[in-house]
Amino acid sequence: MSRDNRKTLGEDIKTLQFGWPVGMPLARKIDVDLWELRSTISSGIARTFFTVYQKKIVLLHGFVKKSQKTPSNELATAKRRLNKLRI
Repeated sequence: MSRDNRKTLGEDIKTLQFGWPVGMPLARKIDVDLWELRSTISSGIARTFFTVYQKKIVLLHGFVKKSQKTPSNELATAKRRLNKLRI
């Protein structure tokens, strides 16, 4: 990932961290205890799934979106990591 894209993601994560709770267009709830951080980068649309666990924001999974719909395998990865966190 390019330096500019990493910087954009870092700024969005910082906004999320210091501005929580935030809503659209930066963050959107996906499921129970699961949100997505929505970042626009030069190579497309980046999504980072996260949760709030013990008053901390935990980033679970990130990817660059290639289609309109969120791929089910990306969502499954985030949910699997969320379940591991809860154990």
